Amino acid sequence: MKRYFILFLFFLSVSANAQLQKSPRQLYPGLFEQIQLSGIYPDSKTFVDAIPKKDPKLIMREYLAFKGNSDFVLKNFVAQNFSAPISHTALYTSNIGAGIEKHLDTLWTVLKRNPDTVSGTSLLALPKPYIVPGGRFREIYYWDSYFTMLGLKEAGKIATIKDMVDNFAYLIRTYGFIPNGNRTYYLTRSQPPFFSLMVSLLAESDPSVKVKDYKDALEKEYAFWMKGNETIQNGKAINHLVKLKDGTLLNRYFDSGNLPREESYAEDFKSSNLSKQPKAEFYSNVRSAAESGWDFSTRWFADGKDFGTIITTDLIPVDLNCLMFNLENVIAKAYGQEGNAAKSKSFKQKALKRKAAILRYCWSPSLKFFTDYNWKTQTLSKQQTLAATSPLFFQIATKDQAKLVSDKIEKDFLKNGGLISTLTKSGQQWDSPNAWAPLQWISIAGLNHYGFNKLADTISQRWINLNTKVFKQTGKLMEKYDVTQTESLGGGGEYPLQDGFGWTNGVLLKLIKSKSK
Repeated sequence: MKRYFILFLFFLSVSANAQLQKSPRQLYPGLFEQIQLSGIYPDSKTFVDAIPKKDPKLIMREYLAFKGNSDFVLKNFVAQNFSAPISHTALYTSNIGAGIEKHLDTLWTVLKRNPDTVSGTSLLALPKPYIVPGGRFREIYYWDSYFTMLGLKEAGKIATIKDMVDNFAYLIRTYGFIPNGNRTYYLTRSQPPFFSLMVSLLAESDPSVKVKDYKDALEKEYAFWMKGNETIQNGKAINHLVKLKDGTLLNRYFDSGNLPREESYAEDFKSSNLSKQPKAEFYSNVRSAAESGWDFSTRWFADGKDFGTIITTDLIPVDLNCLMFNLENVIAKAYGQEGNAAKSKSFKQKALKRKAAILRYCWSPSLKFFTDYNWKTQTLSKQQTLAATSPLFFQIATKDQAKLVSDKIEKDFLKNGGLISTLTKSGQQWDSPNAWAPLQWISIAGLNHYGFNKLADTISQRWINLNTKVFKQTGKLMEKYDVTQTESLGGGGEYPLQDGFGWTNGVLLKLIKSKSK
């Protein structure tokens, strides 16, 4: 009883303050910008995760009082008032000799965080334990967590999966959606909506759990992504929603902020000078690409080359809409479990409409491949990416389409270490030659759904071999990998290569265990 009372107090106190929590930029106006543009911290994410040594109001009072003094030194002021966050994975030393599976088993403990308490930091408190990706990523991340859960299931850690699903349900019930991560500076955006897959995975793993147990959270997330559907006009976009000229409703990525990202403030401020777009529009497109998880890729660039032409909000992403198709079906299942046949049928019909729209608007007959759709120009994107395997993963593609996709995957995307994310080598981290665990899994599972087992097995084995090789060389499992030159590590992006790494661990263990079955 005492435990439940404490939990009740936690929910009550955090919920009461949910809308009052401010981000670092809001807490430290003027000081925040000066720190982020000063270069004191090489990584912009360091300061937004920093721990204040005293009340933020007192820090600001002292800053305003002393900043004009001739002896004021910003670096010293910051050191006196903030403690830099700790990277737990940096403190961990792996035992290569024990083998990769033992390493994976140990990492669950290294990457686990206990329920949070908030004391002036940017962290959004969660009521239950969770797994973080590792490195600079010290908080839970939305879409990362589904792929981490794949490994947790194979490791028999079902209780941890439930804790994480409950945490995400708590975020939805508290904030109306699942933020990019549990930080105040992420409260303007979400990430690819994998919650419905998490709930399904948990229900498959724990007989005591039903999909209907999370129906309220599933519907609330759906409402977040569909906000504005009752008033939106044909040919317009509102929030995450696009209504095409024929009345078709589909989704896009959309961050509600229009300033530089707080965790990448200096980078966004600098890159805005490379674009001809108005600043607010450019920042919106950058932030929206961050919501996609693919930050960054030529997938989002109008000319397929230049970061300054980023047009994320103009695009209807094929993979996002496949995820929304799944969300609609899972809500239908939840209503079915409750015995509400009418509501179940309604959501099934929404899913069927979306499936038809994906096949109509995201299939390119000329490329023989699924791509994103530009709702403003009413044209298909020419950027070919691994997002094309999502219609296979969710079994939306026809058999003929799946065959054409598999042929192109084998011909153009398959490399020595696995699948590249795009066909463009740009220096962006979600472009060639980099490869990422979530895209490997979606592609492998999607190909298996349509009977392309040999190709799926080839991708799986090459990915396992690459992960194992790098582990033996470094003792680490990485955020991303170079699959074209397997002696090299992944690169590009706004920050150094991170190790840990939640979704890499989850997918790798899932693939290893699948091989042994």
